[in-house]
Amino acid sequence: MRWSPGVTRRGVLLGSAAAVLSACSGRSAPVAPPSAPAPPSRPPALTAPVTITRQHSAARGREVDVVLVVPEGVPSTGLPVCAALHGRGSTARTFLDLGLPAALTAAVRSGVPPFAVAAVDGSHYWIPDGADDPHRMLTDELPGWLASAGLRPMTGAMGISMGGFGALNLARRRRDVTAVATCSAALFRTWPEARARHIFPSRDEWAAVEPLQHLTDLPATGLGVWCGASDPFAAANRKLIEGAHPEEARVSPGGHTGEYWRSILPEVLRFLGPRL
Repeated sequence: MRWSPGVTRRGVLLGSAAAVLSACSGRSAPVAPPSAPAPPSRPPALTAPVTITRQHSAARGREVDVVLVVPEGVPSTGLPVCAALHGRGSTARTFLDLGLPAALTAAVRSGVPPFAVAAVDGSHYWIPDGADDPHRMLTDELPGWLASAGLRPMTGAMGISMGGFGALNLARRRRDVTAVATCSAALFRTWPEARARHIFPSRDEWAAVEPLQHLTDLPATGLGVWCGASDPFAAANRKLIEGAHPEEARVSPGGHTGEYWRSILPEVLRFLGPRL
């Protein structure tokens, strides 16, 4: 007997045995139906109001914290998501220190449509710095981390200080981001102001990413701006308000401090919720 490729002696013997049984019984040998593919598994729902995981970001070339916050008492699966971008020298966990979990739960209980907040570790005004690209982390890697937690893609962004700069840049490039809120955004009206930060290699590279240089690229709706009147970035934020015409804007007493950001956080969350 010649052996065809892929045919084993055991397979031929089993086939012969089936044929003998069929002949003796007068029936066709039973053929097992092909097994149906297993249904895709759904990602597990978050089980706590705050979940912190450590993820490897290829875009940043390092491990980063991913802090997911959902309102208490609300099923988390399928919630829309607002990304939260921290300020310079801070981390994703900063939003926990500012009382975000309790503020989000209180906002939802007051009638704001429920949503989740995702904070991640970033740097460099959320723009590329050589091989470290926190912007690409947000656009290419965060969606997968959210999906694994059963959450919808990011459709909103809020940012504090440097994070406000990053949130505005994100909104310029992603039209699927429908709600943006900035708190004391670290913006620069002139190149000398920006150069003093030692972040931007050249005037041209700063001008390419400075939100105040691209006011017409910002969303016409879904933009909210908050800043303290004594904040060092107050003048730049007033320029943002005058040029971008946000849906909501408030310059109120306060400085570039955690106390001020805690005081406006409930208002910011109430603004974001219906617009995600």
